[in-house]
Amino acid sequence: MENKADQILSIKVMRLSRPLFTQPGLFHPEPCDLVNAIKSQGANNFIIQEDQILDTTFSPKFGLLLPQSFGTIYLGETFQSYLRVQNVGSCLVSNITIKADLQTAAQRLPLTKRNKVSINQLEPQQSTDDILSHEITEIGTHILVCEVSYQIGVGEQMTSSRYYKFQVLKPLDVKTKFYNAESDDVYLEAQIQNTTVDRPLCLDKVIMEPSTLFEVSSLNEITATSGTFLPDMTQLFGKSVNVVHPGEIRQYLHCLKPKHNVRDNHRILRGESNIGKLDLMWRTAIGDRGRLQTSQLQRMVPNYGDVRMTIQELPNPAKLHQAINFVCKITNTSERPVELSLVLEIRSKPTILWTGISNRPLEKIEPNHSTEVCLKLVPVMPGLQSVSGLKLIDLYLKRTYDYPDMPINFSLSLCLNHSSAPLSRIYFVTFLVLSVIFYYRS
Repeated sequence: MENKADQILSIKVMRLSRPLFTQPGLFHPEPCDLVNAIKSQGANNFIIQEDQILDTTFSPKFGLLLPQSFGTIYLGETFQSYLRVQNVGSCLVSNITIKADLQTAAQRLPLTKRNKVSINQLEPQQSTDDILSHEITEIGTHILVCEVSYQIGVGEQMTSSRYYKFQVLKPLDVKTKFYNAESDDVYLEAQIQNTTVDRPLCLDKVIMEPSTLFEVSSLNEITATSGTFLPDMTQLFGKSVNVVHPGEIRQYLHCLKPKHNVRDNHRILRGESNIGKLDLMWRTAIGDRGRLQTSQLQRMVPNYGDVRMTIQELPNPAKLHQAINFVCKITNTSERPVELSLVLEIRSKPTILWTGISNRPLEKIEPNHSTEVCLKLVPVMPGLQSVSGLKLIDLYLKRTYDYPDMPINFSLSLCLNHSSAPLSRIYFVTFLVLSVIFYYRS
């Protein structure tokens, strides 16, 4: 019955895809053939003006190649096919039902409109067709299942089916890295690689969709300012077109900041590992669009211990041998109240000197609360320095929290006014002498 059914109704499926660019082969005619062709047209002179004929023959717009096979389908693209059912027999066929499904490793998806298409009858050599469309969201083996059931006269119901198997590959490989800053900001670095064999991809958008606790800002644009030598450049990888050839990698950077309503709630931030997902959109060389979304990106939640210390306000740059004031924020991330004592420690080879009272008790800090302390230091070494020498002592548990090098850097500049220390003048004179020596040697 299956063979008889196949002889009556014919099922054909053709993938709908755009043509590909191809390099047409150059044809060099023999001189004698060219002369004979000219004489046969009755022409005495054959002049090519401005390469018009050559342009028509070898123009890229004539270098389009229709697909010769089913081709390769990539994740994120839209699969489109043309389904045709034709009555190739010599008798009338009635009660026709057409159904097309896409079978994947995880599910079976209906592609025909309203799941099934019903047709009353088909005359001999008469046909019906349909356009199937589906956005590919899984990789691996896919099977297009086409089934047609019909009836001949008053006979029994017959079934005809066809199966088309194809593979779905991954066009882009996404690797992510996270950095948790002391300010609770999260920096996301995304490396996107074109894993196709011979298909350049034009990345239209790389968007970070944050979770409900964060707001995102893209660090992949260059802001045009006065005095810059690239006033018209806004994108790191090109102003309008970002083509990624096979094997190439693009790196994108995003900054996720906690929202204002949860910035001070460290308990919620510590329990949130999902930061969002990446949304990628691209086009092929011929203009076909594709889209890919990653799953929820997971970060390693930093462990700050029971007591956390951060720098809130720090003048930058600072001047050598001049005292600067800054604000230090101390947060109780434990489940109990803490009473702390602040110790200002000066090392053997200091780059900064502390002023103020060391080992002074602080006010009691409740769980998930914080307090701010104003401190003062004097930088004694020029260059890029870090805040170091801070300690907190838990007066109840007698536990010491050491902060040897706070991850806040500030640059020091030489002060050139009359109130500067003599050491500043020595540094400045030394710098001038070295500059003059380097100038004459060059």
